[in-house]
Amino acid sequence: MRINIMWFRRDLRLEDNAALYHALRSGLPVLPIFIFDRNILDQLENKADRRVEFIHAALEEMQHTLVKMGATMLVEHGTPATVFASLVQRYEIDSVFTNHDDDPYALERDAAVAAWLAEQQVAFHTFKDHVIFERNDVVKDDGRPYTVFTPYSRKWKAKLCDSDLEAYPSLQHAAAFLKQEAFPIPSLQQLGFESVDRPFPSKALNEAIIQRYNTTRDFPALENGTSKLGVHLRFGTISIRAVARKALQLNETFLNELIWRDFYHSILWHFPKVGRGQAFRAEYDRIEWQNNEVLFKRWCEGTTGYPIVDAGMRELNATGYMHNRVRMIVASFLTKHLLIDWRWGEAYFAAHLLDYDLAANNGGWQWASGSGCDAAPYFRVFNPYLQTEKFDKDLRYIRKWVPEFQEFSYPKPIVVHEEARKRVLEVYAKALKG
Repeated sequence: MRINIMWFRRDLRLEDNAALYHALRSGLPVLPIFIFDRNILDQLENKADRRVEFIHAALEEMQHTLVKMGATMLVEHGTPATVFASLVQRYEIDSVFTNHDDDPYALERDAAVAAWLAEQQVAFHTFKDHVIFERNDVVKDDGRPYTVFTPYSRKWKAKLCDSDLEAYPSLQHAAAFLKQEAFPIPSLQQLGFESVDRPFPSKALNEAIIQRYNTTRDFPALENGTSKLGVHLRFGTISIRAVARKALQLNETFLNELIWRDFYHSILWHFPKVGRGQAFRAEYDRIEWQNNEVLFKRWCEGTTGYPIVDAGMRELNATGYMHNRVRMIVASFLTKHLLIDWRWGEAYFAAHLLDYDLAANNGGWQWASGSGCDAAPYFRVFNPYLQTEKFDKDLRYIRKWVPEFQEFSYPKPIVVHEEARKRVLEVYAKALKG
C-alpha cells in the first residue's frame, strides 16, 4: 500500500493545519509522524527541560484523538536522516507533507531531507502555517523587505483579507488517516528527560484578556494581563489564524503583537545572518562589550540589586516565563547597564524560555541593544526605577519574586544607573563613529 507521511514539527495540532489538510486530501492514506530530533535534544543541558515535556504532552493529546479514529502517530527518537531512511524501508511512501520552518537549522534539515527523498522518488511538499504572512508575502513595492515595523504593519493590514484567516478543515478528512494499531509514544525517561510536573498555560482563547489587552499588557503583577499564548504559538498547539481572527475582532494592540511576530520571522528569512549571531546593523558588532562574567552571573541569578530586574530573572528561572515588559527591562539592563553582549542574554533566554522562538528572541534582544531593525536611537536606556514606578507602582510583582528587597540581606546595586548610562553612551558613540 502506498501512503503519504505528515511530518509534524512546530504545528502540534490536528485541526486547522495546512500541511495536514493537504495531506489528507491527497488521495492516499496518511501516517502522521513526529521526530524527537537528536540534533536538537542532545544539545539541551537541562534534562528537566519543560519544552520537551510540553511537546510530549501535546503529542499524547494528539495520539489520544487519533487512536479514537483507529489511527496512530508514529513518534521516533533519532535524527531526521535516520528516521526517514527507516521509514522508506517499512513503507511505500509517495509524498511527505510538512509545514514551513524558517529557522536556519530547520532550513538546512529540510533541504537535506528533501534532497534525499527525491533520490528515493518521494516528493516533499511544504506549506505556510506558522504565521499569517511569511517570506516575500509582505514586501515593499520594489520587492525589497521591510526593515522597520510600522510601514511593515501598514502593508500587512492592507494586504490582509478573509481568506488569509480561513481555517483549514483538516479533520473533515480524517477518514484518510492510515488505519493502524497504535504505536507507543516513547516516555520522557526513554528520551532522556524528566517531568517537572508543573501546569502549562492554557491554550484557551480568553476573549476578556484580549479585549482589555491594551490597558493591561504592561503590568506584570496582573495575573491575567496577557494571554500567555506564546508557548502555544511557538509549538503550534493553537492556530495562528484562530488567534488573529479574535485579535482582529477584539483588540488592535493584540493584533499588532501578532504582526510583530510575523515581522521578526520576515527579518530572519530575509537576513539569515541574525540567526547566526550577527547584528542586524553591522556597525553594532564594533561595540566593545565588557562581558564581565561575575556581573552576568548576578544578572542570571536575579541578584543585581535592582528589584524589577531581579524579579524578572527569578520568574524566568522558576517558571520558564517572563512578562514581556520585564523582558525589555532586563535585556536593556544587561546590554546597556552592564555592557554585556546581547548574544549572552539571547542564549540565556534561549535555554530557559518555555516560549523560546529564535526569530522573536533575536529580534527582541537586538531591539534592546539597539543593533536591530528599530527606528529608535541607541541612546534609549531604560531606567529600572522609572520602569518600576510606571509598571509596578505598588511593588506587587517585585514583592512576589524578591520578597527580601527591603531587607539588609538584599544586595546593593551592582552598578549605579547614572554612571552606567553615561558609560554606555560613550562606548556606543565611540563604536558607531566607525
